[in-house]
Amino acid sequence: MIPVTRTAAIAVLACALVLPVAVTAPAHAVPKAPAGSVAATAPPAGTPRSTALELPRPTGKYAVGSSVHHLVDRSRKDPWEPAAEARELMATVHYPAARPGPPGARTTAYGTVDEARAMLKGIGFDPAVPAELLAATRTHSRPGALPARGRFPLVVLSPGFSVPRYTMTALAEDLASRGHVTVSVDHAYESFGLSVPGGRLLTCKACTALDVDGVPASVVTATRAKDVSYVLDRITGRHPVWKHSGMIDRKRIGMAGHSIGGASAATAMVNDRRVLAGINMDGAFWDDLPPTGLNGRPFMMMGTDDNVHRPGGIDTTWDRMWPSLDGWKRWLTVAGTDHGAFADFPLIEEHFGLPRAPLPAARSVEVVRTYAAAFFDEHLKRKPQPLLAGPTPANPEVNFHHLP
Repeated sequence: MIPVTRTAAIAVLACALVLPVAVTAPAHAVPKAPAGSVAATAPPAGTPRSTALELPRPTGKYAVGSSVHHLVDRSRKDPWEPAAEARELMATVHYPAARPGPPGARTTAYGTVDEARAMLKGIGFDPAVPAELLAATRTHSRPGALPARGRFPLVVLSPGFSVPRYTMTALAEDLASRGHVTVSVDHAYESFGLSVPGGRLLTCKACTALDVDGVPASVVTATRAKDVSYVLDRITGRHPVWKHSGMIDRKRIGMAGHSIGGASAATAMVNDRRVLAGINMDGAFWDDLPPTGLNGRPFMMMGTDDNVHRPGGIDTTWDRMWPSLDGWKRWLTVAGTDHGAFADFPLIEEHFGLPRAPLPAARSVEVVRTYAAAFFDEHLKRKPQPLLAGPTPANPEVNFHHLP
């Protein structure tokens, strides 16, 4: 049996489950699942693979291109590393491409071996998952592909605490294939390992700050909100870092994030009016909204269907935030999922034979892709989506709460 437990698997992802209420567990601890819960009923580990994972194919009509950028904000100090001269970010742009590449064409790298090794060690997936195999995960985008004609909405994606941006690749590629430009952001010193130019690997100094030094997680969301504003400046500003930035419709920008990345979406919307719509995927909120809420902008919460994120659940921040959301809003929970299900983790767990939540990985990814795309299609493309009106027979795992 592979010596990896569900607790180890999501221990550090659970910054969002460390609630801003009185708790006695350390910041990266996950309580043992009660009998009958998703985690307690997860099937036993399957047979590990000795081959690389391939992400599910994007479902939209466009091929997908990619571009990677190293961004340095010299206007502010890094909050986690006093010796840093500036705030560094890595960003991957996925975009609708004009045509698919030839069979066997090179696809975008998933992550570096150093990044994979650091994350696997940090979340307890090693040695069950070889770093070289995880880094070799096959994607479905091509570096530098010719962009499709037209102008498209932009969606910023922010990953969970301590894990890199590539853990949201399945969603990023799918949104791009459906006609959105996506920018997945890595926030310096907030993941176990971030590869930056010069052969450097930035480690998770924020983990120590939160767990040992008692720094509040609201510093993370505030920092990420500033990161997002800087990314928007560099991607959509007068002197964009990306040569195809003209395909972005600067008046149609949204944001989604996993765990504390999802909480950061709300904070970013408060601080930057350019962000018109947001999704929090299974993250506790660390900032209350101002009296003006989000000034009528739409927001969706999508999380696990358990005693954490159902109304009245352990994460009291969702109940507290709900009345402050003053525009179009939805509160969804997905049965058979766990905290990592809103990123690429079900795919990794299933492929390498790790314990996982009951919902099959492919279906988990499909649900997240479907509802995220519907949300941004409705609010950035102005295309009404009946899927978001309430429960549907085609998606029995998805539960709606507090419908208007």
